[in-house]
Amino acid sequence: MQKFKYSNEYEIKASTKMLFPYLSTASGLSQWFCDKVNTLSDHKFDFIWDKESHIADQSSLRLNKSVKFEFLNTSDTNRDNNYIEFKLDVSDLTGTTYLRITDYSTNTDAEELADLWDGLIESLKEIVGS
Repeated sequence: MQKFKYSNEYEIKASTKMLFPYLSTASGLSQWFCDKVNTLSDHKFDFIWDKESHIADQSSLRLNKSVKFEFLNTSDTNRDNNYIEFKLDVSDLTGTTYLRITDYSTNTDAEELADLWDGLIESLKEIVGS
């Protein structure tokens, strides 16, 4: 099955310390990203959308910098799993915080993904007061 990598960057008026828990913890992600997130053992998370469970491994974590979730139930023989990665960066010049989203999945409609992520990021901005 063909995969597509969608990537976009959003300006968010909040510090990385304030934003990071919303990107890396079950309680934070549940507030804006999906219906519910449960923490499992061994750095695994259970993301729930429309009463459907999606298990992901937190494959990388850099405090206040980045987190990557690799979805385990999408694997095929060459280990080409779907994943979502959140990276935070602060401009040295302006002090502005940017959130870069990378969504690697079977959804190949860039416009649909842009609309989805724009809506999700608006929800996140409302929560953090950006």
